[in-house]
Amino acid sequence: MLRHDPVRGADLLVLPERVVVLEGHAGRIVGLCDGTRTVPGIVGELAARFPGAPVAAEVPAFLDRLRGEGWLR
Repeated sequence: MLRHDPVRGADLLVLPERVVVLEGHAGRIVGLCDGTRTVPGIVGELAARFPGAPVAAEVPAFLDRLRGEGWLR
């Protein structure tokens, strides 16, 4: 579950037995993982929002790490 902590000013990934503090734009990326978008769709949407950012290389790798940790299906 994705939550925003206004005290920390950070997005949190709330898991059954832990909380992961997401830094930078990680919360925005996780927020797009709603079960309807594909990884290329997420990359495309972020590329449109943040022109020139290296989303094509970094976002798929980030999502793979989240899946590897079991934090994302």
